Amino acid sequence: MNDSSWGAPPRPEHWGPPDQGPSQEVPSAGPAYDAYDAPSRTQPMPIVPDAGPAAEDREARERGTARLSGPLFREETPQEPMPSSVPPSTPQQPQRPAQPEKKKAGRDLRAAIGVGVGLGAVILASLFVVKAVFVGVIAVAVVVGLWELTSRLDERKGIKAPLVPLAVGGAAMVVAGYARGAEGAWVAMALTALAVLVWRMTEKPEGYLKDVTAGVFAAFYVPFLATFVAMMLTADDGPWRVFVFLLLTVVSDTGAYAVGWRFGKTKLAPRISPGKTREGLLGAVTFAMAAGAVCMQFLIDDGQWWQGLLLGLAVAASATLGDLGESMIKRDLGIKDMGTLLPGHGGIMDRLDSLLPTAPVVWLLLVIFVGGS
Repeated sequence: MNDSSWGAPPRPEHWGPPDQGPSQEVPSAGPAYDAYDAPSRTQPMPIVPDAGPAAEDREARERGTARLSGPLFREETPQEPMPSSVPPSTPQQPQRPAQPEKKKAGRDLRAAIGVGVGLGAVILASLFVVKAVFVGVIAVAVVVGLWELTSRLDERKGIKAPLVPLAVGGAAMVVAGYARGAEGAWVAMALTALAVLVWRMTEKPEGYLKDVTAGVFAAFYVPFLATFVAMMLTADDGPWRVFVFLLLTVVSDTGAYAVGWRFGKTKLAPRISPGKTREGLLGAVTFAMAAGAVCMQFLIDDGQWWQGLLLGLAVAASATLGDLGESMIKRDLGIKDMGTLLPGHGGIMDRLDSLLPTAPVVWLLLVIFVGGS
């Protein structure tokens, strides 16, 4: 039986030695010959000349034929890729690179601006109309600030600084500073500290030392420092001195915020206030010095522009230190704000943090530059 009876094309002569006759019948190779019989489905592979020695037996060549055209050959062909889990009709979109987060302000700016404008209007109206009214505004701010500070100390640390002698003594301290100057302020401070010591004696002795220590600290930190604002007011151009003090402090804070928010990268004091940067401090100094030069030249009697540069530099430094000081207190207490009376700002103490330590600095420099009256 020849090869054509199996439906396969005649084998080329070079498959066997020329002296041999027709090849013996090859039993059916099953699926290998089925694949070979369907040229429309599978193209026949080109015949590769036998690279082996001429003495290789026919059985080995037939096994080679089965290997070329049988199931083993199909395993050698490149397999089609596995279907993707995503349907072809919905091609995957290329992933876009993550966009950097935009910096956001930490507070409600609309509320903060509205409250700031309202407070500014009240302060300016009282400052330039009747001096005594402005002294009353200072005293009210002092009492509210003392209430916020003592409340947070009690809530977070269990420190019970007596509020009644602090509030009465603080208001008296502001009035004494306006009426009697620095001497009156120091006397009122001493009497307030004594009142705190005596008032606390009416309660149990446990915790006495920490309570009175916190009370004396509160008396110095809030009303005594605020008294220098009242003492500024006593000069002939007192309202303008207070206005320059308030303006330079606000300009310093605004410059630090604007420059730090836009360009800030290097942390100033990450353990105390992570949001403050060295770039923001540079902005505070630049803005405050520029504003100080203008204010001293045009708003303060006998003032010079170079004095304003020094004044602005001192204000930027003291305002920053004051802000860091209260941040240290709030971090120790584990709170973000001292209160919630001013939407967008926090509490009164959150607005006085940079003003309080700046007041004695501005008062002293103005006395040196242009005198105290």
